[in-house]
Amino acid sequence: MTSPALEAAAEWRVYLLQCSDKSLYAGITTDMTRRLQQHNGQLPGGARYTRGRRPVTVVWSETCDSRSEALQREAAVRRLSRPQKQALIAALERGDRQ
Repeated sequence: MTSPALEAAAEWRVYLLQCSDKSLYAGITTDMTRRLQQHNGQLPGGARYTRGRRPVTVVWSETCDSRSEALQREAAVRRLSRPQKQALIAALERGDRQ
């Protein structure tokens, strides 16, 4: 359990991974490098969904001000259709601001 002060100081990120089967997975983290290693099996703790779909790559991410905001944004991203998620990815590749 983290203290509220540490949690507030952390930079939360919402991210989309593309799995080897081309499916997309959404999550949140304060350490993208560590989390990607977990999802790819290099460190313990990756999501069950990504275990059978390795390797995974980060295709989109967005910074949030708090864990609460990151969780809300993750839920919103998960509700998007696949074409809408692909539009997020394309906007990042073009360098568009959101």
